[in-house]
Amino acid sequence: MSEQRQQTTEKATRERHRRSGLFLGLLAVFLLSGGLLLRNWLRAEQEREAHAALARQVHAVEAELASQGGGALPTVDGVLPQYQDLWERNEDLAGWVSIPGTAIDYPVMHTAQDEESYLRRAFDGSGSDSGTPFLAADCFAGCGNYIVYGHNMKDGSMFADLLSYADPAFWEQHPAIRFDTLDEAGTYEVLAAFYADVALRDTGVEVPFYQYTDLRDADTFAAYLELVEGAALYDTGVTAEPGDQLLTLSTCSYRTSDERFVVAARRMA
Repeated sequence: MSEQRQQTTEKATRERHRRSGLFLGLLAVFLLSGGLLLRNWLRAEQEREAHAALARQVHAVEAELASQGGGALPTVDGVLPQYQDLWERNEDLAGWVSIPGTAIDYPVMHTAQDEESYLRRAFDGSGSDSGTPFLAADCFAGCGNYIVYGHNMKDGSMFADLLSYADPAFWEQHPAIRFDTLDEAGTYEVLAAFYADVALRDTGVEVPFYQYTDLRDADTFAAYLELVEGAALYDTGVTAEPGDQLLTLSTCSYRTSDERFVVAARRMA
């Protein structure tokens, strides 16, 4: 009996140790997961605040200039005053994009030698999960179509609000997009919103929107307009003519890995 009790005790002890080990293992996983979630949240919060600080700086200068009488804003060395300081800090700055009533209010970068340089970089060049919106590498002043890419972040930042244009009711409430280049402010009216599969990037099939940056040729412009209007989710009643300056904003849709959600707009002022 004594030996049996000893075996029972040893078995119970092993079971307690097993359960304790399992508990400690689960606790470690929980703490590690919680720590990672907290770290990611703090990083995202820091990135949001960094972008918000840039926006506050830009809008503070705009408000000051407006209080002085408004009118056409003078440029300094070819740069609008609200962007002068930012441009001096980083000459990759190419402009600013914003949609009133949304979280979209960001600098737009341009690096002709490496289009995706800011895909995971903040305005100051540091590493960033959300990156910074950027122009297509082959965009240039007067190209006809400024194509801007931005992340669709799950926290609602960057270009996440862009997908709201899938609903025509949202478009009716947000028909205009502001896109300023360094030397000129611009307001654009939404022409179309559509989904685009970019898996055709390497197939040579001439349908993807990202092939159309240089629209100075009338036939190329017409081809892009046909593509946009054919893919549009709904009719905005807005159209464009050769010579118009267009703006195209693109972000991931997350419906499939190769699909993007795109909003095209025409400059109205």
